[in-house]
Order: sequence, then structure tokens, then C-alpha cells
Amino acid sequence: MNDDERLYLDNQICFPLYVVSRLTIRVYTPLLEELGITYPQYLVLLALWQKDEQLVGELSKVLYLDYNTLTPLLKRLEEKQFINRSRSKSDERSVYISLTDTGKALKNQAACIPDKIIESLDKGDMNMDEIVAFQQTLLKIMKTIG
Repeated sequence: MNDDERLYLDNQICFPLYVVSRLTIRVYTPLLEELGITYPQYLVLLALWQKDEQLVGELSKVLYLDYNTLTPLLKRLEEKQFINRSRSKSDERSVYISLTDTGKALKNQAACIPDKIIESLDKGDMNMDEIVAFQQTLLKIMKTIG
């Protein structure tokens, strides 16, 4: 590959990742609109459904989001009454995030979303083995550069 070809759009690893990310979020959007949440809010809820009552710092690490991005998401989720924010009694600087009953109930409504996403991927040329391998590769990249 010559120097010019190295700068072709199709030869960049970032381009297909960027496009796939945007297209994937587009598939999620109508499903999440039914729940009244955005994709980033869904990610926060997924983390809390997996482990309720986490410090903001823990959520920040799990979601690969900085505080400036995470804080407004948490505020909106609290306004929608899906989460509670509470200061630690032992350290005022630490804020715990926990699910409300409404946030816990939303989990049942969201349970079908992963299957619907897999169905949308399975319509094309990808089979389940390829989907799983792709996810594992993405997780490996996350751990490597994250």
C-alpha cells in the first residue's frame, strides 16, 4: 500500500467503527423512544441494572465517560425518576446512583431490546457466530485503547 492509499477512507480502522456506531444507535433509537430514553441514558441504566447503587466514579469507568458527560445524563434520568442521586454519609464528595422503582420496572420493558438488535443484525450476511466474534473483537479494542 502506497502513502496515498494509506489515507484512503476505506483503509482507516476508525471509519467503519464510526459508521457502525452511528448505524447501530439509529437501530436502537426507535426502541428506546418507546421507553422515553436516549441511547446514552440506556447505557447508564444497563450499568445500573447489572449492579445497582454505584458511585458516579464507578459508572464513569464502566461507561468510558468523563464526569462532564455523565453528570447531565444522570440529572436527566433523575428528572425522569429512573434514578436517585445521594451523597455518601462518610464522604460528601462521593455521590451514589441507584435505581428507583420506576427505573427497576423499566428493565422489564427493555428486556426485549437485545433480541431485537440481534434480529436486525441477523437480517444481513452476518450469522450469530460472526456477531459474537465481532463483539469480542470490539471489547478487546476497548480494553486495549480505553
